Amino acid sequence: MRFSTAAVVCLFAAVSPARSASVGMLGVEVANTSEPQLCAEKDNVTLRLSNPAITQFRIEAAHPAYIDTLQRDSFAADWTACDIKADPGTAGPATPPRKVTIYEDVELSVTGYTFGGFWRDKAVPFRVGDRVETNFHVVQIWFRANERAEEVLVVYPPDGYWRARPLPPQHLGWSAYGSSFLVGPVEDVAAPDGATRPIVDLKEIAFDPKTKTFTLQFARGGQATLVISKLDRERQRLDIAFDHAIAGQPFAAMRSMYVTEFNNDVARTAVLEAGAKSWREEPIMSFTGAMAATDIWAGRLVPSRHNTSAPDTVFSAFSDGSKSPPDWRAPWTK
Repeated sequence: MRFSTAAVVCLFAAVSPARSASVGMLGVEVANTSEPQLCAEKDNVTLRLSNPAITQFRIEAAHPAYIDTLQRDSFAADWTACDIKADPGTAGPATPPRKVTIYEDVELSVTGYTFGGFWRDKAVPFRVGDRVETNFHVVQIWFRANERAEEVLVVYPPDGYWRARPLPPQHLGWSAYGSSFLVGPVEDVAAPDGATRPIVDLKEIAFDPKTKTFTLQFARGGQATLVISKLDRERQRLDIAFDHAIAGQPFAAMRSMYVTEFNNDVARTAVLEAGAKSWREEPIMSFTGAMAATDIWAGRLVPSRHNTSAPDTVFSAFSDGSKSPPDWRAPWTK
């Protein structure tokens, strides 16, 4: 099945307010450094976002356009063609994980896990109020909605990766995570398998449950705030601000997986560039990048066998701080 640019524009109107949010906003360079991969459990898709003037922007995780057509989901791991011997983070924990509930109230809870192994050995303190915990490999944010707890956001402190998802659609009752994103100065480090991986090197993460705000301290100086500004059955919105612009390296990145059109977490991308009269869409692996994208969408137009319900990712509202979209960090209610 082939989709026209007009169809993608309709898709954006359905899943994201990014078009209106980015009117008059700045453009960013998007570099695609994705590489072929046969293993569905290894990230091989990388989009890097750069502009030395940017101090704030927005990320949204939005259900794919086909979410209402799904009768069942598929989210089991697929280790076909995977060599995981050199990667303890991919191979999974060798011992039972340590679980700690860092914070809990009637609305949300914060849970940290430490596994038997992780690909990057770095202890990053995680702070909620006066309580500080270290050595977590992943921290989960749970919100109570529709009389049950829903896990909606995770962060991996040792490498700075995040994954977000909206509240699940009613007819499925659950939805999968998919692509990851990085916030902050992106750098490449050596991985156990001999390759390099992009990371954001963090010094500390603090979370304020009342304002739903994360404060990120970067290892080489500077900080950012990340606010959960919207969460419902369509999307989760994160508004991000840096204390100063990041020059000389990307300020954000998206990481995901593509093996085939029917086995992926992201298959296509579309960008709206400053001054353009239409969106430009391409398959993710042949995407040629952009020099001044005001909006970036990465997702799927047809279901995949892997993480079928995983959300699309939208980057938008890029600014040097002189202008923000009208709903920037609007008071959030469920």
